[in-house]
Amino acid sequence: MPGRPAEPPPGDSAAPVLPPRRRLGLLLLLFLGVLAPLWLFAELADEVHELEEMVHADEALLRWLNGLAGPRLDAFFVAVTHAGYEYGVIPLDVLLSLVLLLKRKWREAAFATVSFVGSALLNLAAKHSFQRARPDLWESIAPETTFSFPSGHAMGSMTLAMVAILLAWRTRWRWPVAVAAVAFVLLVGLSRLYLGVHYPSDVMAGWAAGLAWVAGTYLVLFRARRPWRRRAH
Repeated sequence: MPGRPAEPPPGDSAAPVLPPRRRLGLLLLLFLGVLAPLWLFAELADEVHELEEMVHADEALLRWLNGLAGPRLDAFFVAVTHAGYEYGVIPLDVLLSLVLLLKRKWREAAFATVSFVGSALLNLAAKHSFQRARPDLWESIAPETTFSFPSGHAMGSMTLAMVAILLAWRTRWRWPVAVAAVAFVLLVGLSRLYLGVHYPSDVMAGWAAGLAWVAGTYLVLFRARRPWRRRAH
């Protein structure tokens, strides 16, 4: 007489089946968070080699922004650009990673740490690969000496913003975090243009690279479950 089918031994169970909404969300993140930004970055990188056409368009926007310059805007955007790197983004990167480790959120801590460290290393590699000179349209009040493409401030702020949004997405804080993160990213990018230390294409490339890296890291680490979800026992 046939009995019950033998249950698979522990460790041999099939991969969890994701609900349709979860699968759709991951596919959207793959397309909007990885594939589309990678395509944009590739297009911008290709245009860097055709400097004449791109530089004319970029310089027009930079000169228009420079026409708005004044003492108050100068002070505001210098503060924003500092917050977008050494006085804001980097301390927050370290703080968030440490908090997640102290709370023993191992997967979330790994996601944040890999996102932050990987983004910084990728930016350094890309800068030295393309070696694009910075704009030299006027004497900036916050000069830079490193290469220009892609923008490290734009990439770093986008990385932090996306990590915060994805970690907060299943909490009641998701919309406040998302709005604050988007506003911060836009302001940091605008500050780099206002100060004349980046071309618009540098900033867009930094955004695209940061978004693709964080979304890809998220998909690898959370492909079978969402952040903050505990394993069932």
